[in-house]
Amino acid sequence: MKQLMLGNAAVARGLYEAGCCVISSYPGTPSTEITEEAVKYPEIYCEWAPNEKVAMETAFGACLAGKRAFCGMKHVGLNVAADPLYTMSYTGVNAGLVIGVADDAGMHSSQNEQDSRHHAIAAKVPMLEPSDSAEALEFAKLAFELSERFDTPVLLKMCTRVSHSQSLVETSPRTEAEAKPYEKNIAKYVMMPGNAIRRHPFVEERTRKLQEWAETAPVNRVELGSTKMGIITSSTSYQYVKEVFGDDVSVLKLGMTNPLPVKLIRDFAGKVEKLVVVEELDPVIENHCKALGLVVSGKDSLPLEGEFSQNLIAKKLGEEVYEGRTIDSSIPPRPPVMCAGCPHRGLFYTLSKNKVTVLGDIGCYTLGAVAPLSAMEMTLCMGASISSLHGFNKAGGAEAESKTVAVIGDSTFMHSGMTGLANIAYNQSNSTVIILDNSITGMTGHQQNPTTGYNIKGDPAGKIDLEALCRAMGFTRVRVVDPYDLKACDTAVKEELAAAEPSVIISRRPCALLKYVKHSAPLRVDPVKCVGCRSCMKIGCPAISIREGKAQVDSTQCVGCGVCEQLCGVKAFQSAGKEG
Repeated sequence: MKQLMLGNAAVARGLYEAGCCVISSYPGTPSTEITEEAVKYPEIYCEWAPNEKVAMETAFGACLAGKRAFCGMKHVGLNVAADPLYTMSYTGVNAGLVIGVADDAGMHSSQNEQDSRHHAIAAKVPMLEPSDSAEALEFAKLAFELSERFDTPVLLKMCTRVSHSQSLVETSPRTEAEAKPYEKNIAKYVMMPGNAIRRHPFVEERTRKLQEWAETAPVNRVELGSTKMGIITSSTSYQYVKEVFGDDVSVLKLGMTNPLPVKLIRDFAGKVEKLVVVEELDPVIENHCKALGLVVSGKDSLPLEGEFSQNLIAKKLGEEVYEGRTIDSSIPPRPPVMCAGCPHRGLFYTLSKNKVTVLGDIGCYTLGAVAPLSAMEMTLCMGASISSLHGFNKAGGAEAESKTVAVIGDSTFMHSGMTGLANIAYNQSNSTVIILDNSITGMTGHQQNPTTGYNIKGDPAGKIDLEALCRAMGFTRVRVVDPYDLKACDTAVKEELAAAEPSVIISRRPCALLKYVKHSAPLRVDPVKCVGCRSCMKIGCPAISIREGKAQVDSTQCVGCGVCEQLCGVKAFQSAGKEG
């Protein structure tokens, strides 16, 4: 049956059709929907793991037991999972193991633009790159075949445009893969030095065999057109090239980007007058071509950064550019802000008001860095806020300790924050850590995590008690505040910063967008009482605006959190009536 399907949904369908049995992932845009779609197939066990390293090790355990397994993550998540990945390259697999990684050129929701192809090269594992939903489905199935044929984990590299666009796919029934018996094999699976050194030659020989396969593999294909220019490309860049040039150029479309073929590329280069490589981010294919002694252009005209487009490729390669519609420059920009009623707003306002230095983390609360709150001064990677706070305070001493905090979300804390907190407890910096517990993994679209008490299907699951956990790690000062209560937040922040020992503040209130949250009635502003002081604007709530010198509340956005009401010295804010 043919149907339109999101790229990530197509990967999930491919996993299902290939007989995948176990999926463990950590949510990360643009990869999240792969696992969210896969959970709809009852034949596959799916879970959210605390982080990507745990997810990959779980998937490895499942493949070791003889069942086909998958783990999914975004590009920066692969950094977290790199430790098991590089050694799994040496051990190989039992049943097939596929690792989905989604890159984010353009940084739509990421802190960097790293190119995951480097991990494939460094780990010496094969990588497949689909360019549309149909290939996403087929490559997911092929990845399992390659994994078992060549005894290797296989990376399936998506990108934002392929993950989040729709195209036609043709689905097939599920094929149950026969479970492979687990057999004790210490030389293969115990990677102590004496065994590992004997596995390395296997990895190199496997790479040679994979390269031979790549020479004639159907995923690497030549589309001959005009021979004046030949373009080597892959992934979404292939779609842009075809839209710009059609059959006016010859194209070598690479579906496997590690290892890259040699003879196929040389033969293609010999058929064209000019050779160009079109690839997003780093010149991986281009450098391979240059290493083969070919004269090739690419990054001399195409950028190393940002997401490509049809117009960018046309402009850089001398084709006519379609201007299309332009955005009226007089329209004011709309920067991202925390939602109306966001539980983090009150806490960030308190930190900003008290001129606290805030070391932040990865999550929707990173928006605390933007005006008017401007209450976050550092964001690096998952869990870095707590570890960095410890180092900051060790270097800065008592002065830093009295005015610096770390903020981290509940899901991010479970991902990578616990080890940083253990370091504070162990090496004793007088640090104050604030866990922003909004009862969900917010930034990636409301996924469960180990603190919520529910699993990926919404069924009851094990629940970690944050207060008990922090106390068990050695903290005697652990307190919970409601971020809608500005006075309580102010008291907590001042007291914990003044304390002569490490402390944890848990700012707890569910995300305002959760369906089960019952909101208070929206507020309205009494125009007679309002004096236009704009104090309410200091919190950056999108439901509040100023019209003709007076504050005004958009009742369609307001959830009646009352934070603005606490800031109004003339008590101009009042309930509009019925609760939502």
